Amino acid sequence: MRSALFAILVGLVGAALLHIVIILALPNFTGRDGYSRVLGLYEMDSFFPLSTEPGATGLANDDPFLRVAVCGFSVDGGPARFIAKGSVPFWSVAIYDANSNEIFSMNDHTAVNGNLDLVMATPIQLIDLRKTPAASLAQSILVSMPDEEGYAVLRALAPTDSYEETVRNFLAESSCEPFRR
Repeated sequence: MRSALFAILVGLVGAALLHIVIILALPNFTGRDGYSRVLGLYEMDSFFPLSTEPGATGLANDDPFLRVAVCGFSVDGGPARFIAKGSVPFWSVAIYDANSNEIFSMNDHTAVNGNLDLVMATPIQLIDLRKTPAASLAQSILVSMPDEEGYAVLRALAPTDSYEETVRNFLAESSCEPFRR
């Protein structure tokens, strides 16, 4: 009797663990993880604003007060630079690797002068940038990217309709591109 109960208990625990692993691994098998969806957008190295209706990739902006733009990038050929300037009530940026793990995040309260100026690079590229610093990087935040590819999510707050145009311009004028010296 004891061995039968033990076998049932082990079977139930094993089945629960198997289901958890399958659920967590499913996005990688289906190609519908966050990174794959961002790559399905038009092109790399530019911010793409999300609409309230899901597009072909399934990405959508479902928060009524936040406007969101995403950008896929690669640091394989050199560092990537993210710039956004403007006067909006609040903005935040989050950088993810290809496995959708958050690498770095910041907002307007932690940025220099309230503007986004961020450079993502491999550790070797960062060493090179620090050896011969460019004057244009004086106010930039330099961050190490463990993988070669990733994506950025830029969010801006539009608490009332009067901020809508300002926030949309902020996102439209933001840049996500390879860093050029």
